[in-house]
Amino acid sequence: GFSRQMVEILSKHGVAFSSFDVFSDEEVRQGLKAFSRWPTYPQLYVAGELVGGLDIVKELEASGELDTICPKAQKLEDRLKSLINKAPVMLFMKGSKQVAKCGFSKQIIEIMNNTGVDYETFDILEDEEVRQGLKSFSNWPTYPQLYVRGELVGGLDIVKELKESGELLPVLKGEN
Repeated sequence: GFSRQMVEILSKHGVAFSSFDVFSDEEVRQGLKAFSRWPTYPQLYVAGELVGGLDIVKELEASGELDTICPKAQKLEDRLKSLINKAPVMLFMKGSKQVAKCGFSKQIIEIMNNTGVDYETFDILEDEEVRQGLKSFSNWPTYPQLYVRGELVGGLDIVKELKESGELLPVLKGEN
């Protein structure tokens, strides 16, 4: 119950956090009590420093201090915008440049590599939130998705059409 309350408070305040189940490792469970000199769980740490347990977090919440000491979770839309703009040419795909994990991704990688244009990739199989969120954000239901300077170019079919028409290189260079 105490851990559930802690998670509810942190979530309500949009705090970016991760957790560790102390029941999964007795050595960590006992060792952390000794390390922190705090006998109970949950224990909240910020930047490697013990903040305290549930009672302390409730006090911090009541005083308004919790919002000032805890890092905020990045909103999905902001995270997607940041990822889309990580590089001038950004490809969201299944796998990576080195190992495409589906036929469509493999085809687009071959096309991209033949352009000589530098690009970055993001493996959507590694992050379900990005995988689903980007479909809504871009209003494009499939992968791969290619972005140039933060703007959606399209998927494999669009990239193939641009290649066939000779427009791909200018688009990738941001000339169109």
